[in-house]
Amino acid sequence: MKYGLDIKPDGALDFLSLGALVHRLDPGIVPFHKATECRIHVSGGEFNCAANLSDCFRLKTGIATAMVDYPIGNLIAERVRAMGVIPFYKHFKHNGVTGPNMATVYSDRGYGVRAPVVFYNRSNEAAAQLKPGDIDWASIFTNGVRWFHSGGIFAALSGTTSELIIEGMKAARASGAVISFDLNFRAKLWNIWGGQEKAASTLTRIVENVDVLVGNEEDLQLGLGLPGPEAGSRSKLDPAAFLGMIEQVVRKFPQIKVIATTLREVHSTNRHSWGAVAWVNGQSFVSPTCELDVYDRVGGGDGFASGLFYGLLTGEPEQTAVNLGWAHGALLTTFPGDTTMSTVEQVRAFAQGGSARIQR
Repeated sequence: MKYGLDIKPDGALDFLSLGALVHRLDPGIVPFHKATECRIHVSGGEFNCAANLSDCFRLKTGIATAMVDYPIGNLIAERVRAMGVIPFYKHFKHNGVTGPNMATVYSDRGYGVRAPVVFYNRSNEAAAQLKPGDIDWASIFTNGVRWFHSGGIFAALSGTTSELIIEGMKAARASGAVISFDLNFRAKLWNIWGGQEKAASTLTRIVENVDVLVGNEEDLQLGLGLPGPEAGSRSKLDPAAFLGMIEQVVRKFPQIKVIATTLREVHSTNRHSWGAVAWVNGQSFVSPTCELDVYDRVGGGDGFASGLFYGLLTGEPEQTAVNLGWAHGALLTTFPGDTTMSTVEQVRAFAQGGSARIQR
C-alpha cells in the first residue's frame, strides 16, 4: 500500500471529479471597465484537474456536474469534449430569460504592480442546485474508478452541493476509490450564505471522508477552523508554517495520508517564485524553487494538484510526484486559460531540471 493509499491498479476511469463548470471572461491585461473584447476560457477548480489529467497526462477522466441546455452550455460542453473528459451531466433547461445558468467568472490578468481582479456572476447557477440523488453514482462506479476528487469552490455554492460531495465520497469509498479534496477557500462565496463559521463546519464534515487533502496553511485555518501562524509572518516560500500545521490536521482527521500545497511568493503580477510541499504518510517532501514569468496565473494550483495526482496514480516516488506537480503548475502559468496546454514530456523534463532552451 504505497503512500498509505490503496490505489486500484486499473478501472474504467482513472479519475473522476465532482464540481461546477464555469466560463471565464478574460480581457487580458486590460481592466474590465476599459475592455472591448474578451477571451472565453472553460474552467472550474474540479474540472481543471480532470482536464489536465486527460489532456496532458493521458489518463481516463470524467466530470460529474450540471449542464444547461443553451448556447453557453453548448460552448462549455464542446470544450469538455475537446479536453477528452467524459461528462456525467445533470441537465437543466434554460427558460430563455433568467436561467438556470452556467456561471460566469470575470478575471483580468493584471500587469506588473497591478494585481488581477476576479469577480463572479453565479446568479441562478445550475450547479448550485445540484443535490443528493442527482448523480447516478452506482452506474458511474460500476466499472471501476480509481480516484474521486472534489473541492471547496463547489462546496461553497449552496447547502446542497456539500451534501452531494459527501454522497459522492461515500459512494467512492464503497467502490474502493481514493478520495481527494482541494480546500480552495473562497471568502466571497462563503460570505453569501454563512461565512467562515459555516465554511469550517461544512468542510470539516467533508474532509472526514478524505485521503488526500490539498490546501495551504490559510486554507487549513479559514476552511477548517484550525489555529495556525499569523498570515504573512514567514516567507511564502518557507514550508515551515504549512508543515507546522500537519500534526493538527492529522490529529483531527487521522485517515488523511497526503497533504500538499503550492508555495508562491508574488513579486509582481508577472514575476513569482514558485515551489511546492507535501506531507506523505508521515514524511515531508519539498520541491525545488523556480522563478516564474507569469502569463496567466489562474489554474496554477489546479495544475500542481493534477501533476501530484498523476505521480501518485502512476506509482512514482514521493519526491518525483511532488516535483511533477510543481513542474506542471509552473508550466500552466505560461499559457492563457485555466487548463493545460503542456505535454507530459515537457512536464517530466522540467521536473528533472530542464530549461527554456529551444527544442529543435
